[in-house]
Amino acid sequence: MNLKKHWKTMSVVATDSLHDQGFVLIGNYTLRLLRVVFLISLWRTLLPEEGDISGMTRDAVLTYTLIAEIFSGFMSVRTGLDEALWRVDIANRLLRPVGIYGQFIAEMLGDRIPNLILFSLPLFCIAPFFDINPLPANPTSGGLFIVSLLLGVLIGVAFDFIFASLLVFLEQSVYALMQIRDAVSVLLSGAIIPLAFLPWGLGDALTWLPFASVASAPLRIYTNTGDPIFLLSLQVAWTIVLWPIAHALWNFNRERLVSHGG
Repeated sequence: MNLKKHWKTMSVVATDSLHDQGFVLIGNYTLRLLRVVFLISLWRTLLPEEGDISGMTRDAVLTYTLIAEIFSGFMSVRTGLDEALWRVDIANRLLRPVGIYGQFIAEMLGDRIPNLILFSLPLFCIAPFFDINPLPANPTSGGLFIVSLLLGVLIGVAFDFIFASLLVFLEQSVYALMQIRDAVSVLLSGAIIPLAFLPWGLGDALTWLPFASVASAPLRIYTNTGDPIFLLSLQVAWTIVLWPIAHALWNFNRERLVSHGG
């Protein structure tokens, strides 16, 4: 029954997200396309055509960059929990006959569906025109990528609830704390710059952090530039560690939601 409710929530959110004016959607997709074109041009200029750097060939980096943009909505997880706190809507969420985690996960996935259809799929199809192979390194990498992406989403959602709990506990501005979280996540996740390119061995150290398990891990699996067993094991470990923390912090701070209008 709950699965049916969550599916309905996904479909409603997916439909509502299309109510934006056409020029808003076109503008957003144009900016995203320009970003990926800029990054592709940058890597073509900086990286040699032959050989590899830090275990990554130029072709692998180009595919890495393309797939990072295609699945960016799943590698920079935002459930909308911060907006629910800001709009004083969290009390209504707690009264709904479905779990709080399932609500936000379903809404997040529903919000991503139009982007997948209207932007990600066309970008994947036109990749050959940029002389980029958008396919995974091999069929096994493609299958493991899906598993890794799902684990990354779970880790990202856990982060969302941990940061929201800290926000409530510290009684700080929603957007201030979330901007800090986004800045840290982008820098440490490897979603834009592969961690292998960071100097002084920082990439090897950052690989062990949960931020890298959200974006870098699935992208390295897709391009076959990392050990999938190690990366998946690390993701599973962080999922097991972070979710109990997120659950405990959220339950501990639920009574404090009155300070946010809840």
